[in-house]
Amino acid sequence: MRAYERLLKYVRVYTTSDPNSGTHPSAEREFDLARILVEDMKAIGIEDAFVDEHCYVYGTIPATPGCESKPALGLIAHMDTAPDASGENVNPILHENYDGRDVTLPATGMVMKVSTFPFLKELKGETLITTDGTTLLGADDKAGVSEILTAAETLMAEGRPHGKICIAFTPDEEIGEGAFLFDIPGFGADFAYTVDGGDVGGIEYENFNAASATVTVHGFSVHPGSAKDAMINASNVAMEFHQALPVMARPETTEGRQGFYHLCQMYGDVTEAKLGYILRDHDAGKLQFKKDNLLHIACYLNGKYGEGTVEVEIKDSYRNMIEKIKPHFHLVENARKAIEKAGLTPKEVPVRGGTDGAVLSWKGLPCPNLGTGGFNFHGVCECTTVERMDKATEVLLNIIEIYAH
Repeated sequence: MRAYERLLKYVRVYTTSDPNSGTHPSAEREFDLARILVEDMKAIGIEDAFVDEHCYVYGTIPATPGCESKPALGLIAHMDTAPDASGENVNPILHENYDGRDVTLPATGMVMKVSTFPFLKELKGETLITTDGTTLLGADDKAGVSEILTAAETLMAEGRPHGKICIAFTPDEEIGEGAFLFDIPGFGADFAYTVDGGDVGGIEYENFNAASATVTVHGFSVHPGSAKDAMINASNVAMEFHQALPVMARPETTEGRQGFYHLCQMYGDVTEAKLGYILRDHDAGKLQFKKDNLLHIACYLNGKYGEGTVEVEIKDSYRNMIEKIKPHFHLVENARKAIEKAGLTPKEVPVRGGTDGAVLSWKGLPCPNLGTGGFNFHGVCECTTVERMDKATEVLLNIIEIYAH
């Protein structure tokens, strides 16, 4: 079975994670795909495949004779899809021999324009897979899941030599919790790759340091007709807080290694208002500055409106994996070789985001990220191609071969 055939099956399973549940997994529906994957793993010969109580799927392929002393290599992808767009009732559409022009998504009439997405021209002649326009596709990261299982099936069916291969599929990556309950000792790998990147040929080993912040503003409400010198409007103070942050440090005004403050949520009334931020920077010192800046603004506003008016709660999310990858840089070097062997040029860019691999690297499992062949994640314009998924599978097989020698 080719990777795209698995993808077409898996994207139809509703696995959107829920950032507000507070449970692990965040949504019981994630078990639906987990159980299917266990069945599929056992069907191709991964006999010890299982899903644990927190919806983590694990399985191993024992080393072939003569390769028992080779490093145990892990391959990891996530099952959930982002809550940014609907992941329910996904209807994938295949566009064979795609002509490289604008694509109309049939259910909504939305047009994926080449002028907006210039990479589409590079996909000419390939079999493009899109949504029908009503949902995201779920290639992030069911393409990675599909490519790992296709590589595993090929490996065993063809009897290729290999060291121990450890496979895991995680829940809740899209809400930043995919690696929280990952069983690294039980997984059994010496090091691993997440297969959760963009275009095939990508190698990612430098990501944002990340934190989130919740700003709560407590106001004081009186009748607006007699409010002079008495009312403290929480919504106005919240806007004042946000306006104190630099305009040129927002997602829409930054690129490359530039960090940002991103206002994700804002709601309130006179009595109480809340702002939800995510903070990102590749430089840990600059992220700390951003966290300190939020506290300084709160301190200023509390001095202006009264102590306790503004409260800031900051939580660290994940850190830049590069510090943990550098001592194991063979992971990057061998990925480069594997990509070149597949006839591609490696692409190495800093990730303006994070992966399970960032958290796992800091927990002791060095774990750079590989491209899946997907584009436009987290929205209705998400897409991939059959051929790029085949290439991503080939890259995985090449990596396994390199570590077997």
